[in-house]
Amino acid sequence: MAVLLTNGTYIDPVTLSFTRTHILAGEGAEEGISFLDEIPVVNNHPVLDCSGRYITQAFANGHHHAYSALARGMRAPRKTPADFNEILQYIWWTLDKSLDEDMIRSSALVTALACAKNGVTFVIDHHASPFAVEGSLEIIAEAFESVGLGHLLCYEISDRDGMEIARKGLRETETYLSRRQGLIGLHASFTVGNETLRQAVDLARQMNSGIHMHVAEDISDENHCLENYHTWVIDRLAQAGVLDFPKTILAHCLHLDEYERRQLSGSPVWVVQNMESNLNNSVGLFNSKGLGDRIMFGTDGMHSDMLRSAKAAFFSGKNHENIDYAETYRRFRNVGNYLKENGFTGYRENNLVVIDYDSPTPFNQENFYGHFLFGLESKHIQHVIAQGKLIVRNGQVITVNEGEILEEARRQADRLWKKMQQS
Repeated sequence: MAVLLTNGTYIDPVTLSFTRTHILAGEGAEEGISFLDEIPVVNNHPVLDCSGRYITQAFANGHHHAYSALARGMRAPRKTPADFNEILQYIWWTLDKSLDEDMIRSSALVTALACAKNGVTFVIDHHASPFAVEGSLEIIAEAFESVGLGHLLCYEISDRDGMEIARKGLRETETYLSRRQGLIGLHASFTVGNETLRQAVDLARQMNSGIHMHVAEDISDENHCLENYHTWVIDRLAQAGVLDFPKTILAHCLHLDEYERRQLSGSPVWVVQNMESNLNNSVGLFNSKGLGDRIMFGTDGMHSDMLRSAKAAFFSGKNHENIDYAETYRRFRNVGNYLKENGFTGYRENNLVVIDYDSPTPFNQENFYGHFLFGLESKHIQHVIAQGKLIVRNGQVITVNEGEILEEARRQADRLWKKMQQS
């Protein structure tokens, strides 16, 4: 069912032109939008009066971890982590090993709710649940779709829990990609041996996909690669074929030298920046120098608010890497460019947000960037349309019962936390 938006001001996501218009958003993963001079008579279509409102393309997240959604407020780990590797060991690897199907489902639903209310209608997610591998991606896909989100999923294959679980991750990936779009997920170089890396790259070729993995998030990843493989991480990945795929996404990429940056910029792969996560883990600041133009934003499971991520990248990076207003917005929109260039479905022009932003100052094409960084927030998002379907009306998700989902999530979080304490 299409959605009709009347009397709104459309902000073109590319040119940033402002146009007063009526819009008909067709429903479907491959549909677009039509601009109308007059309001048509429609039957059985939701109609939104957008007088005094702004309409623009909805947002997308380049790197999320829905499995972390039930971590908020949990107890401190049994040992205070001394470095990044211990953060993984005592927090995230303890959590992901405790997940079961019900916890995965609740995590995905909670994430989908948060994304929708923040105007995010497409999520590229990186999942891990080593003792609940089989069917996990389908659970997440169905949860996202019940809310109305498009998605590009992968399972985080790793040798850290043994070779049998690594093989399960490969099988889960192959099964899922045989019927849905997705990527081949790997954790990071320091937890993926040569045989698993080779099989993942072979699978990416077989499925016409790409690799989605963490790269040089901490300097320990580079040191491990040098000590065990006698080369740097990007060299290792290049030799394995990871950099051959335009669908490949490399997350973080903090601790790369000039040579590695040239290798990346000369390849077709994409880099995803996760500034708040990097700050939280004290692993360093992202620097785009030498990486080229294929950089986009993600949240790394910290939250689901892409406007917030853009602001964090700007305020943290403007002195460190000289990022400016236009570059911040370009990276914000680059998730959509990645999806479009690689032929993924579910994020076309019929993904829209209606913004209730009553600015005390003029708002137009010439000063859009200033409002984007210093004015617009997720609280201004009134309605959200995903693939031509209304999923958020007046700030409330209407596709599912939010209260029931949150009540169940609290039960699953309690189960998860108790299980983690016993690990």
